[in-house]
Amino acid sequence: MKNRFAFCLFLCLFSLHTFSQTKLSIVFVGNSITQGKGGPNGFPPPTHAVNFLKEQKGIEDVSFANVGRSGSTTVDWLPETGKLFPLATKAADSLYLLKDHQLIFSIKLGTNDSAMEGPNGAPVSKEGYRKNMQTIVSELLNKYPGSKVVIHHPIWYSTNTYNRSKYLAEGLERLQSYIPELDGMISDYKKSEPGRVFKGDTKAFKYFKKHHLKYFKPENGQQGVFYLHPNEEGVAVLGKYWGKAIGKIKF
Repeated sequence: MKNRFAFCLFLCLFSLHTFSQTKLSIVFVGNSITQGKGGPNGFPPPTHAVNFLKEQKGIEDVSFANVGRSGSTTVDWLPETGKLFPLATKAADSLYLLKDHQLIFSIKLGTNDSAMEGPNGAPVSKEGYRKNMQTIVSELLNKYPGSKVVIHHPIWYSTNTYNRSKYLAEGLERLQSYIPELDGMISDYKKSEPGRVFKGDTKAFKYFKKHHLKYFKPENGQQGVFYLHPNEEGVAVLGKYWGKAIGKIKF
């Protein structure tokens, strides 16, 4: 009798462990900050995010694709343009075949939208940014039933940022105006698409603003040395922020 009870208890515990394990498939959408390695020997933020997630209890496996593209704006990612959106769907089509995995889109866009001039469509108003993001997110949700979307806040850059594109203080102010729009959009999705759209990282902006000398690359620009892109160490920090945000979601 005792042996039978022990065996049943073992089966229950084994089943609980087995069914509590989550498998994830993540498509990372973004610009150069998502795409870039921060240096010749580094890995991009998605790799660090995935490595963090793989170390968490309850997550058995993580497959992913990084489709970040340097210089891109929400305008470039709009489905109707056919410019970059197919990169996301091509990656998702492949990962969607893993039926035992939860498909997630991790999105971080806005830096290039905020520029005064240079990137496609810039400057994008806060209203235009929200509309573009909503168009992108809604298309992904419709195209991939059961998928989830995690939207990270954009990160800080210095007010003298001016490479081939012109950002400056005006750009940073516009970038910060996007954040309430993102939060409002996510709140709307909680009502219309419950359990599918989530707020991602919100902490990296403030952290990098304070620690940019350590975690950002100094770059020579038209108004002196500016800070726009994380270095190898900063990329790892950013990836961990994304991984933590994704890991908080209940799958």
